[in-house]
Amino acid sequence: MDLLTAFGLFAVIVMLICYMLEGRSPWWTLGFAAGCALGSAYGFLQGAWPFGLVEGVWALVALKKWWSIHQKREPAG
Repeated sequence: MDLLTAFGLFAVIVMLICYMLEGRSPWWTLGFAAGCALGSAYGFLQGAWPFGLVEGVWALVALKKWWSIHQKREPAG
């Protein structure tokens, strides 16, 4: 297994774990966004730009979801 493949495997594992635990805390949603960003980087580095593009969009969607949840949980004041 080369370094790039190991990086891609790591990104997918991060996404999977964070997705499974999203209901426990908004921070897992942010972790999922980070995992998607890593997956996007992997896609572009590998030369599969459609995969990189889609993962980048998923990262933005997850980041927006985290921001929305985070704003709702902030104490008013």
